[in-house]
Amino acid sequence: MTYEQFNKYSFLLDRTARKVKQYAQQKFKLGDFDVTVDQWLVIKHLSENGVLSQTELAQLVFKDHPTMTRIIDILCKKGYVERMPHPNDRRSFQLLLTDTGTKKVAELRPQIVSIREKAWENLNEKDFEEFKRILNTIYQNLE
Repeated sequence: MTYEQFNKYSFLLDRTARKVKQYAQQKFKLGDFDVTVDQWLVIKHLSENGVLSQTELAQLVFKDHPTMTRIIDILCKKGYVERMPHPNDRRSFQLLLTDTGTKKVAELRPQIVSIREKAWENLNEKDFEEFKRILNTIYQNLE
């Protein structure tokens, strides 16, 4: 692959990722979801995984520690997430979804699915399989 081709494809990948996030953020704002896309990812992962440490959660959502702290602070103030002292490490906390957070996830999940489906319109099963193969290859190349 030439340098120009590499740049072209990298640009398309970056542009598409940004567009998907911008579209979702716009829909979140218009839908008055009371969370951002990043906050949604945090409560969704807590919903799916149960109690997690901040480090575990940061790895799942690909956020650095200071960013994760800010997101968790906001979600705690909103009453969606609770910090509990870690039973084996006094210096750290475990995070869990509150009942209010659990209700928020259930309320938003169908709307999030609808937002995601928009990006996948006009693609068939073969397209999905090829897309998945390509993204997994790129990911594995960087491990």
